[in-house]
Amino acid sequence: MENQIIELSYALDTFYFLISGALVMWMAAGFAMLEAGLVRAKNTTEILTKNVALFAIACVMYMVCGYNIMYPAEAVNSIWPGVSFFLGADNALEDVLGSNGDTYYSGMSDFFFQVVFVATAMSIVSGAVAERMKLWAFLIFAVVMTGFIYPLQGYWKWGGGFLDELGFLDFAGSGVVHLCGATAAVTGVLLLGARKGKYGENGEVQPIPGCNMPLATLGTFILWLGWFGFNGGSELKISDVGEANAVAMVFVNTNAAAAGGVIAALLTAHFMFGKADLSMVLNGALAGLVAITAEPLTPTPGVATIIGAVGGVLVVFAIVFMDKLKIDDPVGAISVHGVVGIWGLLAVSISNPDAKFSAQLIGIAVIFGFVFVASIITWYVIKAVMGIRVSEEDEFHGVDYSECGLEAYPEFTDANKG
Repeated sequence: MENQIIELSYALDTFYFLISGALVMWMAAGFAMLEAGLVRAKNTTEILTKNVALFAIACVMYMVCGYNIMYPAEAVNSIWPGVSFFLGADNALEDVLGSNGDTYYSGMSDFFFQVVFVATAMSIVSGAVAERMKLWAFLIFAVVMTGFIYPLQGYWKWGGGFLDELGFLDFAGSGVVHLCGATAAVTGVLLLGARKGKYGENGEVQPIPGCNMPLATLGTFILWLGWFGFNGGSELKISDVGEANAVAMVFVNTNAAAAGGVIAALLTAHFMFGKADLSMVLNGALAGLVAITAEPLTPTPGVATIIGAVGGVLVVFAIVFMDKLKIDDPVGAISVHGVVGIWGLLAVSISNPDAKFSAQLIGIAVIFGFVFVASIITWYVIKAVMGIRVSEEDEFHGVDYSECGLEAYPEFTDANKG
């Protein structure tokens, strides 16, 4: 009977891991819909192509080497994990039973859950560089980002590296996923420059509205739903009363923070602009979700709501500030995932007594510094070899559809150049 209980718990936790991973995978649809709704109609095909392709690249690269870099069987040291390739065998029955319950989920389910996180980080980059980056330059960067940059900084925390030893806390990835993705995004944006017509001769902002706000809203709700897998699955277990209660608390706090972010962004935008702003409301929801991701378990629901609300206020000011700096981010990804990701990491100290503020600051600095340097070197190499920005003609008419294989369908292409 004892062995049957161990097997049943193993099966339940594995199933929970897989379902959580599927929810996070569904976030890829959310990012695609959000970004497609916030860009101009002439660029929707290109942005959707990027989102589908980056997900596939992330899955392959993480399988080939990324997972083993992030979770090495035997690391070289706490900074460098070493490199090995492809996935090993899953847990054998005798090993699971011999662990007396300590091995409680499938190794393959762990890979599946982790690989969709990699794609999330890369999706952040996609939105920020939208409407003026070459498709193939972006996809080459995705290979480096998902296969090497993301896994290495992920190892430092989640793989047991030096940030973990230091006491840096990041429950589900405000830093490892969101700050990482935003940092890679800002380097690309800095090298690309702004979209034509975004800023006037005197630096004034010329709004470029998205083409489909219902689609962007749908994308936000999909992301909101997927985030329950993102944060809830990061508890890693559900097969006993304590863990089941913990997962329930994570779900409640995740939802509360998103709601707080929406309300705060709505009010902030109203006071700043004199009217409600849907794009700010949508980013407020995402900001609340990013803010609570670093620690969704220890706050009370009331505190989680406040943490999300602060994120909602921050994201409105951050988007406006980015425009003043002429950092053109069509979807607000850098503000949502970067600025608010930092807030989420700092907010861990509010509710988790084990958090050390100094360790949180060091973690932020390390992730930002490493990803910034590694990303900008990668972008520079790609720029030198093939260029990263589309031609002025392609930017005016819409990103070169021949890159997406649509030159044989002029009637479809023309319909998307509105």
